Amino acid sequence: MPCQDSPAVKFTYTAEVSAPENFSVLMSAIRDGRNNTKTTFRQPVPIPSYLLAIAVGVLESRELGPRSHVWAEKEEIERSAWEFADTEKYLQAAEAQCGPYQWTQYNLLVLPPSFPYGGMENPCLTFVTPTLLAGDRSQANVIVHEIVHSWTGNLVTNRNFEHFWLKEGFTVFLERKVGASLISDKDEARKSRDFNSLLGLQQLTETINDLGADNPLTQLVLNLSSVNPDDAFSTVPYEKGSLFLRVLEDLLGGPDIFDKFVRSYLNKYQRQSIDTKQFKSYLFQYFNDSSDQIRVLNDVEWETWLHKPGMPPVIPKYDTSMTKAVKNVLLKINLNDTASLDYNDVISFSPHQMINLLQHLVDQDALPLDKLRTLGEAYRVSTSKNTEIAYRWLRMCIRSRDENKVNDSFAFVNQQGRMKYVRPIYRDLYAWEDVRERTIENFLRNEPYMMHVSAYTIRKDLHIDV
Repeated sequence: MPCQDSPAVKFTYTAEVSAPENFSVLMSAIRDGRNNTKTTFRQPVPIPSYLLAIAVGVLESRELGPRSHVWAEKEEIERSAWEFADTEKYLQAAEAQCGPYQWTQYNLLVLPPSFPYGGMENPCLTFVTPTLLAGDRSQANVIVHEIVHSWTGNLVTNRNFEHFWLKEGFTVFLERKVGASLISDKDEARKSRDFNSLLGLQQLTETINDLGADNPLTQLVLNLSSVNPDDAFSTVPYEKGSLFLRVLEDLLGGPDIFDKFVRSYLNKYQRQSIDTKQFKSYLFQYFNDSSDQIRVLNDVEWETWLHKPGMPPVIPKYDTSMTKAVKNVLLKINLNDTASLDYNDVISFSPHQMINLLQHLVDQDALPLDKLRTLGEAYRVSTSKNTEIAYRWLRMCIRSRDENKVNDSFAFVNQQGRMKYVRPIYRDLYAWEDVRERTIENFLRNEPYMMHVSAYTIRKDLHIDV
């Protein structure tokens, strides 16, 4: 099996896998068919070893479109088929933005809850966490993100993980453009794109505050000498990288101009592995005929953006119209007594506006316990089945030292292993000295059931020797 552990090396592959008849076999390749116990695959597009994937299980599938299926265990298959029904629409929108889809098939596999990521963009077979099954299709952005990786990451690959932002920053940047393109009203599409960017800015700010503004792991281009890449994993390459591309888009004349550059960049470097120096060089080369645009590029603080830690030197002027209603409710929560909180305050909120509100509340000083409980009931967040909302609600409860929610918090981190949720909750619980010992005991009891990367990083979060 070709498994050079470097994204600089790419390969094609074929495979024949034998498994008992009641087991389905899936790989990051085109599934040609099954004959008795043997399933054959071929991947004609070169991939790096981190994209070689195989999954075997007692699975069912449902067709989502002419080139896509969703696979899951029978208990989750109908929910999954409903949640991801718009996959073909997302694929077509991504093609309109990035160019033809080169991988022939696009299938989704819903993994067990211990899967540590929202998704993993294996070619032809995206792995996803069951936490996406929100029942309202509100986490479709994760599917769009993994689809966009079909171009940014899978076709144009970072040469090594010091240049990880080229993969994830580009993908978040394009994910938001593709998502906005699905909205027919152009003004609403622009507002939606900016609102999602503001949500990302919230996450970036919290991450850099947690890591420290002088932490070298908050740079875009990293130095991973003697550093485990798992230790460097954070939202920084995703959100800081995307924000940098948005700044470049604004400086160079807006989406119409920058979209053409991105398409050209994807076409030039497809099926290759590159680094940041090559990206920058091609950017200057592409705009070389315009003295104004070259002057703009020369004025960019390249050293600060790429090689300095901390928050970005420039924040785009995002449209804030979708956050105004959120800020009005936040002001009411902070200024008024608990009796004034009413579901009518948030009845018109989208799930993402509710997430934005709760994130603001996570970021500020903890609410008094009586106000917290009244808010949870009045705004119906304490019973929400949406994982993004439930996660932030539990963080608020932990920060307000609600003893009644400690066991619920343990249950939440034990039932699924998505690091985006589990690590911050464990860190919050660790900061609460009265429950610190119970938190460590809970982790150690459940560690054998966790995937390695989750257990490894949480051990560090809990200051347990690794």
